[in-house]
Amino acid sequence: MGLGGCILLIAVGAILTFATDWDMQGVNLDLVGVIFMIVGLIGVATFSSIARRRRVVVPPATPVVDDTRPPHRDGYSDGYGV
Repeated sequence: MGLGGCILLIAVGAILTFATDWDMQGVNLDLVGVIFMIVGLIGVATFSSIARRRRVVVPPATPVVDDTRPPHRDGYSDGYGV
């Protein structure tokens, strides 16, 4: 579940808890909404801790050499500059 799914769970839980007054026999919608919000908050915390670990950049052990660039020409090595 991504960050968007967690935020959606929090929003649906808040709507069920605070914005509805439905009465369903055998189901407490306020409790279901609170559970959705708690699960969403746990998901956001988990997602942010995993994303924080992924941002750590370790420098490479060997230097990276870019061989795709053309050789440097100073204007004098090809015989046309004086």
